[in-house]
Order: sequence, then structure tokens, then C-alpha cells
Amino acid sequence: MNVDIAARENRSRTGVTGLDEVLFGGLIAGRLYLLDGNPGAGKTTLALQYLLEGRRAGERCLYITLSEIKEELADGAASHGWDLAGIEIAEMIADDQDMDGDGGLTMYNPAEVELTETTRRVLALVDQLKPQRMVFDSLSELRLLAQNSLRYRRQILAMKQFFIGRQCTVLLLDDRTAEGADLQLQSIAHGVISLDHRPPAYGAAQRQLQVVKFRGSDFRTGYHDFAIRHGGVQVFGRLTAAEHGKTFQRDTVFSGVPALDTLLGGGVDRGTATLLVGPPGSGKSTVAMQYAVFAANRGDHAAVFTFEESQTILIERCAGLGMQVTGGTGGGDIQFRQIDPAEISPGEFAHLVRTAVERDGARVVVIDSLNGYLNAMPEDKFLTAQLHELLSYLNNHGVATFLVAAQNGLLGANNRTPVDASYLADSVVLLRMFEHDGKVKKAISVLKKRSGHHEETIRQIWFDGAGVHLSAPLVHLRGVLSGVPVEAGTHEASGPPDQPA
Repeated sequence: MNVDIAARENRSRTGVTGLDEVLFGGLIAGRLYLLDGNPGAGKTTLALQYLLEGRRAGERCLYITLSEIKEELADGAASHGWDLAGIEIAEMIADDQDMDGDGGLTMYNPAEVELTETTRRVLALVDQLKPQRMVFDSLSELRLLAQNSLRYRRQILAMKQFFIGRQCTVLLLDDRTAEGADLQLQSIAHGVISLDHRPPAYGAAQRQLQVVKFRGSDFRTGYHDFAIRHGGVQVFGRLTAAEHGKTFQRDTVFSGVPALDTLLGGGVDRGTATLLVGPPGSGKSTVAMQYAVFAANRGDHAAVFTFEESQTILIERCAGLGMQVTGGTGGGDIQFRQIDPAEISPGEFAHLVRTAVERDGARVVVIDSLNGYLNAMPEDKFLTAQLHELLSYLNNHGVATFLVAAQNGLLGANNRTPVDASYLADSVVLLRMFEHDGKVKKAISVLKKRSGHHEETIRQIWFDGAGVHLSAPLVHLRGVLSGVPVEAGTHEASGPPDQPA
């Protein structure tokens, strides 16, 4: 996207992680912005971060409050580890005389009319301190003082005119107490940032930010997930894969199991996504970990994001299969990150993956599983679109991605995944349970591979203390994918007949 270079040079950085990326560099300095959201959405926290960033830059900052007292603001800041020293805080708590409605609020014009006491105090303080950044908290109190919508809007317009040419960037906070959307107020402001949060049936509140308008600059449209943690607001900008990527050598990622690499036509290509799908217990996660461990043993960095298993259990399971795992974020290490779908948004998850790739240099990424990722989505219909962007992003960075998906049911060919992501993957590996000789065994086959040829056979797969093993193709059986195969001839079994299920 094209961004006005002159405007970018005059940016007022927000100090909110991720928000400047959404705004393509920050707010345009010297303008008036509306920050609206329901009570508890994070407006005050974001506004304080904006002023703290200004203080770090050596700018004069002013916080005018009509609702909270200094002690309340200081306590809120302390909960994030902030000290508000150096930021001027002015309390403009309205008294009973201001609230009785007798005072007339009029458009600011010193030659003709007189402003109310509250408005005069605000503007006088601005003239005295000459701040470069100012927060006005909040418009709901000003709306009460005005008593009617006409006087209220005239006061907002007067405030906007007052700040013209004063080289001050203003944030007006509004808690949406007005009936319906105040579109006239939004039209007055140079930019509007909207904060939304809604409690789900279970889990943490889902928070999203949207830039409704931003005059004089392009910006990243749509909804962006954000979180309020210790240290303030963090925005996770919507991932657009086309804007990210780098040049890489399309070499091959091996598993270290010759028969498995043969099944996949020699291995998995970098810059592709492989979907491992099958019923629970069929070995999907183990196959994915085999690729991650072997890549780490060759000096690459791998990142594993697990929604089901803890890091301790996963490492112990790998050790039981003879896989030596070293945790860490460097070459030759595997980074484990357990994801709680009830506490994380899809945007934050994409941010964690980006950090692993861009900061830590991950060349292999395992997402285990698609079912857990689905549970992190506020609405199922957005899963495919967000997953497509995430996989495209990883492909553009030359990452070999392994996505695990568990199917419902154990035996039979009619098992289904909670969402069809097979068309998004470059390769699809199918694992199945089948009954043979009075035992439950496992089979593996490759359904597709876009980047080259693959073996069309079905092989038995089993696991023991020495790792992952594959049999020769099961040419003597037919109906393996149905779960109950029959002998196709008199040939002896290609795989060890007494292997454990």
C-alpha cells in the first residue's frame, strides 16, 4: 500500500505495540482523534500509553479528566508498572452548579460569546501548558454538561477549531453512552479508533480494534485482535501474507526415516504446508515431531505450538521414542509453546508464530492441532481465511509447516475433520487405523503433493523406543482405508506381523 511520505515523517507514535503498524507509522501529529469503546474496553490504558510515549520523546503531555481523579489514574498506571511523573494531570470534575443545566454551552468564539467555566478552564490550561499531546477523558461528561446534542456537538467543533495550528495531537475518549452511533462526532474527528470487547460463553474476553477512519493516510483496515496485559495494550495486526516474505532456497526437509521420505517423494519442500490428518492415536503428532527433531539435529530451529499437550509430556513422549529434544530458540533447538485456546485470540497466535519465524529464525513450524486452533476462533466461518493467510505467510518465508488435524471416529473411511483445510495444504498425509490378524494397526499414505511426485501406496506405520518405522507397501491387502481390510492374495505380510498396535 502506498503511504504518504510527508505524512509519515510527521507521525506521532502511539507507544502501543502493533498499533503503529496498523496506522502505518502512528497518528498524524497536530490533529484531533476520537477513541471510543464501551466501559472496560481499554481506552484509558491506551491513552496513557500514548502520553508515556510522548514523555519518552521529550514532548509536553496533558491528561484532562472529567471522570477519574489523579489517584485513580495513578493506581491504574501502577498496575502496569508505570509512573506518571512528568505528565500533567488536570482534574475537571464537574460540580453541582455545572450539572444543573443552567449554564449555556456555546460554540467557542471569544469575540461574541463566553464559554462555560469547565470549557474555559480546559482551554486556559492548554494555552498555559502548550502541550504537544493531550487526552480528554471523557466526552460522556461533556455530553452531560451540554444537556442536548446540539450544544454538545458545537462544543466538540469549537474544541477542534481551538486546536488548529497549536501543534497538539488530541485524543478524545468516549464510552458510547450516547444512544446509537454518534456519526456526526465521528465526522468531526480527523480519525476514529474503535475498541470492542465481548465476553464469550467461556474464556477470556475477546478484544478487537478497528480504525474506522484516518484522514490523510492509508491504514490497515478491518478488525485487529488486541489484549490488555501487564505493561498495557498490545495490538495484533491482521496478518496479510502478501506483505511479508523473503527470498529463500527451496531445498528439502527430511524426516530421518528413509521409508517416510520415500513415501513423500523424497521429503517435504521448504515453503510448503503439510497436513497430517487421522483419528486420535494414529501417530500424527509423532510424525510431525519426527520432522522437527530431525531438522533441529541438522542445525535448524523448529517451533512447536501445541494446543493439547504440555511441553513436559511432549518431551517425555519424544524421549520414549528415542528422539533427543533440546528446548530453546537457537539453531539446533526446538521451541515449545503451549497454547490455551480459551485465553488467546487468533491474532495473538499469528503474532506468536511471526515472532518465532522473524525473531528466532524458525525453519520448521508444527501446529498441533487444527482442532485446538478452531477452539481459539470466535466464529468458525473465519477459520479458513485466517488459516490461509497464516500458511501463506509461512510459505513466503520458506518455512516447512506441519499442521495436525484430528478426525472424529477411529475406524473406517468416513472420518471427518472439524473443518476442511486439505485444499489449503500443499501436501496431505493420511493416517488410518485398521484391523488385521486380530490387532489394531496403523497405516499411512500420501493423498497429494503439489510440489512433486509422491508414492501412491499405503504402508503400515508403528512406533517404538527406536523411533518411527514404516513397512513395505501393503500390496497384499485391499480395503485398508475402510478399517477392515481383506487379503488380496496369498502373499505374506510385508510388515512385521507381531508389531504392537
